[in-house]
Amino acid sequence: MNTSPGWPRPDSAPSIVDLPAMVEALAGTDRERFSRLIRVTQATGRLRPPAAMHEWITRLFGSVAAVEEQTIVKTTNLVTMEGTLFNALRASRPFESGHSEEIDEVVSSGAGDPFCNPLEGTPEDVFGRIKGKRSITASNVAKYDAFHGVIIFDEHNPLLFDRELIGDAIDVGLEWGERALETDPEAKYLFLLWNCLWKSGASILHGHAQAVATRDLHFAKVEGLRRQAAAYQESYGASYFDDLVAAHRAVGLVQDVGDTAIVCSLTPIKEKEVLLIGPDVAADLKEAIWRVLDCFVHHLGVTSFNLVVYMPPIAPAAEDWSGFPRIVRIVDRGEANNKTADVGAMELYASSVVSSDPFRVAAALRDG
Repeated sequence: MNTSPGWPRPDSAPSIVDLPAMVEALAGTDRERFSRLIRVTQATGRLRPPAAMHEWITRLFGSVAAVEEQTIVKTTNLVTMEGTLFNALRASRPFESGHSEEIDEVVSSGAGDPFCNPLEGTPEDVFGRIKGKRSITASNVAKYDAFHGVIIFDEHNPLLFDRELIGDAIDVGLEWGERALETDPEAKYLFLLWNCLWKSGASILHGHAQAVATRDLHFAKVEGLRRQAAAYQESYGASYFDDLVAAHRAVGLVQDVGDTAIVCSLTPIKEKEVLLIGPDVAADLKEAIWRVLDCFVHHLGVTSFNLVVYMPPIAPAAEDWSGFPRIVRIVDRGEANNKTADVGAMELYASSVVSSDPFRVAAALRDG
C-alpha cells in the first residue's frame, strides 16, 4: 500500500516520505538518471499495542495511531550498494539545538592533555612537524599505517572551531601529505579525517584531525569507489559523481558553494550525512565544510561527528583517477552523552537505519 501523499504537497515542506512520489514525478533524463542510481521503495509496518502502553506511546510519539501504521522508505545506491532505511515516525522527531554546558564541562576537564603542549607531549614525524597558523602536526603514537600524523588544533574544545581553523587544518594536512611523499615517493595515497569527540572514536578530547598516507593502493573504500565510478562511466558514458549530484538536485537536496556541491545524501551511512563534492581542495570546498559544520553544531545540535576527505593520489599512480573529484563526507554520530551506540548489526552487515530526514537537513543548511 502506498501511503505517501501526492507530490508536491502544498501544505508543508517535503520529507523523506514524499520521496517515492517525487521520483514518480520526475520526467525524461532526470527520471532515467535517478532510477539507474538510486532505487526507492516503501513499506508499511503495523502493530497492535496493548492499552497499558497507550499513555507511554502518546507521550513519546503524539498518538497511538502514529505507531499503529508506520511508513518505511528504503533507499539503495545501485552503484555503491549503500542503503538506508528511513522510518517516517522516527524522522519526524525534532532536532535538538546547540550543545549543552555539560559537554563543554567534560571537554574542558581534559585541558592539560598532551595535545595542549604538543612540542613536549607528542612525538614528531621523521620529516619533522608542519606548523600552520592555528594547528601543528605530531606523529601518531599508535599508527594506522607507516605514515600517520595528527593535526592538533590550537583550540582545546573541538566544537569551538571557526572558519580559519578549519581551513588551516586542511592546509596543514595537505602539506603533511607532501612531506610524507618526499620521504617515501610511494606514499602517494593521502586520506584526511576528523573524529570529533568520543562518540566518533576520538580517544583524546582536544581538537584534532588526522592524516594518513599509504602505499601500493588507496584505502579500500576510496579505491572501491573509484572502481565503481569507473564501471558506471563504462556502462553509461557519464560521470557517476556528476550524475549523483544531478539526481539529488532533481529532488531538491543540493546546494552550491561556488564549484562545490553540498549533497544531503539519500543513502546516508548514519544520521544527517552530507557529501561535499568539488574539483579540488580549495577555497570553495573549505567554505562548504565550514558552513556544514557550523550548521551541524549551532543549528542541528550535533555534538560528535566524523569527517573524511577522499582524494586521488597526490602523485602519479597506475590506476585511472581521471574524473575523480574531492569528496568530503560528514556524518553526525549522535548525542555525545548518550551511552547507546549508533552503529549496530544492521549498519555493519545490512543497511543503515537512520532517524534524520535528509530533506530537513537540507532545509537547515539552506536556512541556517
